[in-house]
Amino acid sequence: MIFRSSFAPACFLAIAAAQPALAVVGGVDSRDALGARASTVRVETSRGELCTGAVIAPEIVLTAAHCLMGGGSISVVSLDTRFRARRQMVVAVLPHPSFVPGTTPRTQPGTDLALLRLAQPLPRDIEPLTLGSGLWQGETITMAGYGLSAENNKRTARRLRETQLVNAGNYTTQNTVKVAVDAENRGETPGAGACRGDSGGPVLRGSGTRSRDLVGIVSWSSGPLKTQARRICGGFTAITPVSDYRGWIAEGTARLRALGSEAPPEQAAEPRAAFSWWFSR
Repeated sequence: MIFRSSFAPACFLAIAAAQPALAVVGGVDSRDALGARASTVRVETSRGELCTGAVIAPEIVLTAAHCLMGGGSISVVSLDTRFRARRQMVVAVLPHPSFVPGTTPRTQPGTDLALLRLAQPLPRDIEPLTLGSGLWQGETITMAGYGLSAENNKRTARRLRETQLVNAGNYTTQNTVKVAVDAENRGETPGAGACRGDSGGPVLRGSGTRSRDLVGIVSWSSGPLKTQARRICGGFTAITPVSDYRGWIAEGTARLRALGSEAPPEQAAEPRAAFSWWFSR
């Protein structure tokens, strides 16, 4: 069964105070045409939600399921080699079958992943990522996203940024995620990491955004442990490891690619709840 897409973002109480990840703080603007630009897209809804996504096939984007809970239509924005924006509509959404709508990312008992099917394949200058193997503690990773680069300034969103982090290991609440931190600050004091708008963004193996090895998807962020003001960015970045879900991603991608560019007429009429179109689980 397929619906029209709509989800609402969630907030977390951090490892200190967690939030759905929004833009990269402590990072740099991505200006390499062969780097993150070639595989990282902006995911937007008609109700104003902003997230990031990772391209895994010409017409398929992998993102965080909680990004889609607010309702409305969904579109994806890619950048050409001169960093000019191009928009395409999403025609189908497939959340992971264990995902539970209405929860926050931190209290989510299921898996915070969703696949998006675009109306048309992305332009040829976009290069899909390959699914990587397990993410190991102490490993250097690179994340990219379109979220805020200054936590309290919405105008800093929608610019592609990137940063390097270190995987600090597992963190378990209702589910288990990997947690990455700034290599120098280690989550103790403000450093680099995800912020609002970065949820759904790619986490790549290694220290360069020319890596094509997708090892995770950003789920949520929190502020550092030692801070005088309440912060939701620059401390811990929670990551859903893709190696645990390779089978579902492959199967879901095949199902979505088998669709046409339009929703089945019988499904397009009245979507249930706040969603657009979803596959039945």
